[in-house]
Amino acid sequence: MFTGIIEALGTLKAIRPGGTDVELDVDAGFDLSNDNLGDSIAVSGVCLTVTRKAGTVFTALASAETLKRTILGDLKVGARVHVERALTLSSRLGGHIVQGHVDTVAAVLGRQQVGGSLRLRISLESQYQKYVIEKGSIAINGVSLTVNAIDANGFEVNLIPHTADCTSLTLLKPGDRVNLEFDVVGKYVEKLLKPDANASLATLLKNQGFM
Repeated sequence: MFTGIIEALGTLKAIRPGGTDVELDVDAGFDLSNDNLGDSIAVSGVCLTVTRKAGTVFTALASAETLKRTILGDLKVGARVHVERALTLSSRLGGHIVQGHVDTVAAVLGRQQVGGSLRLRISLESQYQKYVIEKGSIAINGVSLTVNAIDANGFEVNLIPHTADCTSLTLLKPGDRVNLEFDVVGKYVEKLLKPDANASLATLLKNQGFM
């Protein structure tokens, strides 16, 4: 679990295909001596498992499923990536709850400088509209952002100068693909509101003496 507050801009140092999977070497840009093999690290919003590490560089495997559902397969050696280690019980939740499980890949529709901030417009397919609300949270390439506006074709987010300085989102241009993860709370609410889920919930509450 993550917060969407990026720790560092890392660099993709190597890509090694192996069958349908790909092994990635990422220079996190910070000392990994206190991190362990098996730990989770989000790379541009994708939760990966550390399999090797040396100094500031860690290795992780991106499976065929991960490559199919995210933009990791688009990246080239030298790409700047967002790096965030998993949330601990003593961490501050400065962004929102992010799982590192990408829901869909979308495209940048446009960018506009507004004062000192950068406004990005992102496409959104109709089946995902229900998960995005104005002033709600969304993760774009692992970065926790607030939705400014939404319409039938997409939504807008605003990057304040601090966010622009600490992430690679300012490098995005129209046509670029991005990872999207919707707020997990909304997805659970949707599940609970389905008729079959309601029946199961009612049975559970009855068995526990609440009904």
